[in-house]
Amino acid sequence: MIFQFGNITNPFKSINPASPLAQAADQGQGLLILSNSLLKFAILMAGIYAFWNFIAAGYGFMSAGEDAKAVGKAWSKFTQSLLGLVFVAGSFVLAAIFGLLIFGDARAIISPTIFGPIAPTP
Repeated sequence: MIFQFGNITNPFKSINPASPLAQAADQGQGLLILSNSLLKFAILMAGIYAFWNFIAAGYGFMSAGEDAKAVGKAWSKFTQSLLGLVFVAGSFVLAAIFGLLIFGDARAIISPTIFGPIAPTP
């Protein structure tokens, strides 16, 4: 089906020639690098969101005074942020363990390699 479109050039070479997406030569490798970059961006955003919740929880503790309900709300925000970070980090640990057990390489699931036919060079 890909042959219906003719020769497809890598659009990232014109945007930023130094990026890893621009240097992806094998068919399918660019999609893998792009999805890996999106995953890293999502993890970064989760860390920034957790950091913001930690600051908001600290501000909630400071402004609660004698109000037990406000202290409980700030404490729950703190624990939920910490639990979210544990889930994000735990997913990487589990992926590394499963990759080691199944494939013999801890990075097999975290950063996979696609093997396939090499496209002919024009």
